[in-house]
Amino acid sequence: MAVAAGKRKAPFKETNRVIRPGETYGGIDDAVLTPVLAPFGKTPLWWWIGFVISASVLLVYLVSVVKLITTGIGIFGNNIPVAWGMPIINFVWWIGIGHAGTLISAALLLFRQPWRTTVNRFAEAMTIFAVVCAGLYPILHLGRPWVFYWLVPYPNTLGLWPQFRSPLDWDFFAIGTYFTISLVFWFIGLIPDLATLRDRSKTRFQQLLYGILALGWNGSAKAWQRYQRAYLLLAAVSFPLVLSVHSTIAMDFAAAQLPGWNNTIMPPYFVAGAVFAGFAMVLILAVPLRKAFHLEHLVTLRHLDNASKLMLATGMIVVYGYFIEIFTAWYSGVEFERFMIWNRMFGDHAVFFWALIFCNFVAIQPLWFRKVRQSPWVLFLISIIVSVGMWLERFVIFVVSLTKDFLISSWADYVSTVWDWSLFIGSLGLFSTLFFLFIRLLPSIATAETKETAYHDHHQGSDAFEHARMEYFHAEEPA
Repeated sequence: MAVAAGKRKAPFKETNRVIRPGETYGGIDDAVLTPVLAPFGKTPLWWWIGFVISASVLLVYLVSVVKLITTGIGIFGNNIPVAWGMPIINFVWWIGIGHAGTLISAALLLFRQPWRTTVNRFAEAMTIFAVVCAGLYPILHLGRPWVFYWLVPYPNTLGLWPQFRSPLDWDFFAIGTYFTISLVFWFIGLIPDLATLRDRSKTRFQQLLYGILALGWNGSAKAWQRYQRAYLLLAAVSFPLVLSVHSTIAMDFAAAQLPGWNNTIMPPYFVAGAVFAGFAMVLILAVPLRKAFHLEHLVTLRHLDNASKLMLATGMIVVYGYFIEIFTAWYSGVEFERFMIWNRMFGDHAVFFWALIFCNFVAIQPLWFRKVRQSPWVLFLISIIVSVGMWLERFVIFVVSLTKDFLISSWADYVSTVWDWSLFIGSLGLFSTLFFLFIRLLPSIATAETKETAYHDHHQGSDAFEHARMEYFHAEEPA
């Protein structure tokens, strides 16, 4: 999967540009598509090791699902009052990770940010795989997952219709809509690259496979016009979903009369947390990916720096939400709200609260410094810490809030089981297995959009939009 021999003349020096100056269309295709078209016999050892490990962890997931279906949800540590437990924690954690991909692809496209072009493809794939992992949790937690289609409103002989006042149904429609739009958006963006793979393929099977997926793409002006219209339309539809999906999930809790949940800040707080966790996962994937495929000339320090800035900004919004929760509980004068905060900070699970404060607040403070934002492996470590912190946040919000509510007689502790953890660890295997297959079978960088960036770089400098902006301001200056 290395870049074709002779294409790289000298060791690449890291820069702060969108892509390396002087990139050609052929060079971009060689760097991105050669690993995809290489025979499986030439697949590098690191890919096989990662794939085998991921597939092995995926087997843990499959065993856990079989155990769940044959035994029932009693294998979880859920109890009364903690009736949701780890399934809802992991569900919200996964659905949050899926937000950064859509934000990078849709929002940054609409705002004409050129640095999105080389990271949007694998970020979109990350979104789809994370939503798959998230969407399975409510189904598996139903108790009878084989009748999950009862959540769909359709005329049936049983006369059974979904309960639209149920948060479970809200989640079904929110996730279904988000997954469908994200999948279509991802596939539309792939079409020009699939056509390039079709034309560069050497084997009949690859030509047939990528030819079918390319949907007859011929690269004509009319095809590009329709492609751009469809792409922008889907981006406009996808962008509001970033806000609506996690807001809907936040309303699952805000609609409940429970201290720590029924706060009006929950929707924006959840959305910021989702983007925060999502960008952490983008960096976790981008840093090793650019190193393994030698893509430092396409995924440059500019991308890591900007992703880090967004992660820092959304992280500080999340921290602001923490302080607002504390202030609201104190200012309300309601003893139950005040006890909820005290229980989080000094109760039985206080270590989780202070750990999340470290992971989500203290650990991201070095990102204020540009040198840290442009240190790939430091970002990788910080992103892992943030991902752990966001999982801990969900644990504190859901489990700690439920263990001690209004009546002392209803208090009960929560203890997770080995099956709780095996299902969660297995879902990580599902995600990584899908991602390893993606980077082997499909281009991990959008070559068509990257070529457009290279064109602007060649004709208008390293950043066409920045160049235009500077020309505008210089034109406004008095002579």
